[in-house]
Amino acid sequence: MNQNILKQINRKNSLIIVAVLILGMVLGKFLGSSSGYVDQPQLTDSHNHTKNHKEDTTIWTCSMHPQIQKEAPGQCPICGMDLIPMTTTDQTDQTDPNEIPMTESAMKLAEVQTYTVKAGAPEKSLYLFGKVKPDERHVSVLTARFGGRLEKLYVNFVGQFVRKGQKLASIYSPELNTAQQELLDAAKYKNENPSFYKAARNKLKLWDLTDAQIDAIEKKDQPGFYFDVLSPITGTVTHKDVAIGDYVKKGMSLFEVVNLNRVWVMFEAYESDLPWINNGGQILFTTQAIPGKQFKGNISYIAPFINPTTRVAQVRVEMSNPNLQFKPEMFVNGILQAKITKQNNQILIPKTAVLWTGKRAVVYVKVANRQQPTFVYREISLGPEAGNFYVVTKGLKTGEKIASNGVFKIDASAQLLGKQSMMNPKGDIAKTGKIAGMDM
Repeated sequence: MNQNILKQINRKNSLIIVAVLILGMVLGKFLGSSSGYVDQPQLTDSHNHTKNHKEDTTIWTCSMHPQIQKEAPGQCPICGMDLIPMTTTDQTDQTDPNEIPMTESAMKLAEVQTYTVKAGAPEKSLYLFGKVKPDERHVSVLTARFGGRLEKLYVNFVGQFVRKGQKLASIYSPELNTAQQELLDAAKYKNENPSFYKAARNKLKLWDLTDAQIDAIEKKDQPGFYFDVLSPITGTVTHKDVAIGDYVKKGMSLFEVVNLNRVWVMFEAYESDLPWINNGGQILFTTQAIPGKQFKGNISYIAPFINPTTRVAQVRVEMSNPNLQFKPEMFVNGILQAKITKQNNQILIPKTAVLWTGKRAVVYVKVANRQQPTFVYREISLGPEAGNFYVVTKGLKTGEKIASNGVFKIDASAQLLGKQSMMNPKGDIAKTGKIAGMDM
C-alpha cells in the first residue's frame, strides 16, 4: 500500500521537472529570437571584425618612455616629448623583418618627407677669415756687416717711406777704416799684383759697400771713418732697431724695409675645408677698413701643413697694392664658391636625412613595391659636407628614395619595436614569428 503511494508521488515529481525544462527551453527560444540573437558563424565574424578594428587602432607612445601608451596624440607625461604613432600588426609576409610600414595618415602625423637620391656636382660656400701680410719676397732686413758706433740716423720713425739707395744711417768703424787703407795700398800695386787689389775690393763689397762707394774711396785716396747704410729697396721702414749712439756688432739687425706695392692676403682654412680649395680658385673678400667695396683674387698657394695649435692651413691670395690701401695686419672676410674638382657625378643627400651616432651614418630607405609607405634602416658612408647636403661614397644609389624629414620619429619607432635602429644596429626582434610595425 505504502509502496504504491510512493511510486505515484515520484511519477508526479518527474512530470513536473520535465514540464519545467520544456517551458524553460521554449521561453529561451522566444527570448533569444526577440533580442536579436545570431548563430555561431555570425558571432565568429563579429569577433574577427572587432579584432581587426583593434589592430588598426593607432597607439601613441613616447620614444624615451615606451611604457607610456595612449590612444590619442599628445605629450609624454614624464618628459613632455610629443608622442609618436605605433601599432602592432601582422607582417609575416614581408621580406625584411626590419621594415617599418606606415600609412599616409601616419606619414602626415610624423611629418615624414621623402627625397629621391640624385647625382650631381657638389658645391659649397666656404667662409674664410684672414689678414693682410707683406709679400715676403719684398722684405729686406739690413744688418751690420762690421762693428761700430751709430753716429747719424736719417730714418726717424717706423713707417717712413724710403727709396732705393737712400741713406738710412752712418756708422763709425775703425775696422772699416783699416779695410779702406788696405784697398788704397793694394791700388798702388794693382798692375803688379791685381789679385791682391781685387781681394781688397771684394772685402769691402762683402760689407755692403757699392762700387760707387769703393771708387770714391780710391779717388779720394784717403780712408774714411764713417760708413753710410743705404736702403736696398724702395719701400716702408717697418722696423728700426737702433738709435743714435748705439754700438752695433757684426750681424746685428738695424732696419727692416718692406715694399708694400704687392701684398698677401692670408686666409685660414680648416681641415674639413681643404678638399674644396684648389689653386686658382677665386675668393671674394671685404674689409671693414674699406667699407662698401668688394675685392677678388685667385688662390696662388695652399700650405702643405696644418698649424698644430689652430688646426688650420694658410691659403694665400696675392694682391696689387699701388695706392697702399691694403695695410699689413688688416682683417678681411672672404667667401669661396667651391667645387670638388673631378667629382661632378657624386651622390648627394640632404643633411636632414642623416642620423649620426658618432661612428655610423644612418638613413631610412623607402622600400619599393609596397602597398603602403615602408622604410628600412641602412648604414652609409659619407664624403665631405656640401652646403645643405652630404656626399655619399657608399650605401646608396641614384633613384632610391629616403626619408628626409621625420627621420628621428621613424628611428624612435624602430627602436621601440626592437628593429634595427640608430641605437640598436643589430635589431632585437622577438622570436614569435610576428613583427610589430607602425601603422594607422
